[in-house]
Amino acid sequence: MTAPGENLKINGDRLWDSLMEMAKIGPGVAGGNNRQTLTDSDKEGRELFKRWCDEAGLTMGVDQMGTMFMTRAGTDPSALPVYIGSHLDTQPTGGKYDGVLGVLAGLEVVRSMNDLGIQTKHPIVVTNWTNEEGARFAPAMLASGVFAGVISQDHAYGRKDQDGKSFGDELKRIGWLGDEEVGARKMHAYFEYHIEQGPILEAEEKQIGVVTHCQGLWWLEFTLTGREAHTGSTPMNMRVNAGLAMARIFEMVQDVAMGEQPGAVGGVGQVKFSPNSRNVLPSTVIFTVDIRTPDLAKLNRMRGEIEKRAAAICDEIGVKCAVEAIGHFDPVTFDPTLVGRVRAAAERLGYSHMNVISGAGHDACWAAKVAPSTMIMCPCVGGLSHNEAEEISPEWAAAGADVLLHAVLETAEIVG
Repeated sequence: MTAPGENLKINGDRLWDSLMEMAKIGPGVAGGNNRQTLTDSDKEGRELFKRWCDEAGLTMGVDQMGTMFMTRAGTDPSALPVYIGSHLDTQPTGGKYDGVLGVLAGLEVVRSMNDLGIQTKHPIVVTNWTNEEGARFAPAMLASGVFAGVISQDHAYGRKDQDGKSFGDELKRIGWLGDEEVGARKMHAYFEYHIEQGPILEAEEKQIGVVTHCQGLWWLEFTLTGREAHTGSTPMNMRVNAGLAMARIFEMVQDVAMGEQPGAVGGVGQVKFSPNSRNVLPSTVIFTVDIRTPDLAKLNRMRGEIEKRAAAICDEIGVKCAVEAIGHFDPVTFDPTLVGRVRAAAERLGYSHMNVISGAGHDACWAAKVAPSTMIMCPCVGGLSHNEAEEISPEWAAAGADVLLHAVLETAEIVG
């Protein structure tokens, strides 16, 4: 299979203009975006993406999870498609590039192929996965998880947001419930382009992250039940303080993660107090512990240690403790052949590069269960993501998209 020539590049200005245009939909309060899944803003973003794809000559399919599949035909009707995917949904205080870069870079690959008159044996499908973030409906990577057969569709439809609205009902409400069976599509290969969401590439002054692995993850939701009581008139030795148990568990999670260095992380990002009054000890505290590492044995050891030590903390204080695993995937090793094509493309184009392990979960983690998959990453300023201040440069965006173009064309096989 012949690799594409060094002169092939995407239109970097057009890619950047598309990113800025999409960022106008669901604006945040500090320069980023709030385009959470299955909201009216998500609907508007989908409609803009569809219009651009229509203009590029792509045909659309939508599955029963609302995932959008935009297809550029290949010359061989029997050849399985090469997929390029990521997501358009954001965190409540999200940036303009997380996920969106991968979707719009996929569109830019197709637009550039149209400009250059390039045909491929394999079709190319640009994909917008529903609910990658998991901010509104847990767990993250929901639609790709159903696609890969690791989450049931009924379970996904039943997920509820903090207002009690279900995923299934909201998917219908915004008009993006498709008719395709989820997971029926077969893939020749899957590529995902993403910002690093970490500081390594920028610190090492590398333009391209060649992603070899993705960390495994457990999300453990703790529900601590104490006794609601007045903070001023309840003696210290007579309290059943769920907040105190929570604080000790937070410190313990830090201790467990530090004890598994290097290559392990753990922390808490979401907490709900009830009744959440300044002078009332909480009756209930709910929070989610997030632990990650590329080492499966270490990942499961961390989970076991955290649950055991949390139970002991709660017993000592007299608080009831329940734990539910609401998100999980094992560490992923990406396809060596595709990884090699990404690395070779970066070298051919003269872009500095290095191997990286993704610290965040991505739809590629589930796609890797059903097809050869890999990822490409570009730097982000200060490693900042899931924050409205998230920033990349037009040059970084274009370099990764150039590598994506070359790796996809080599995999989809240029005709003529």
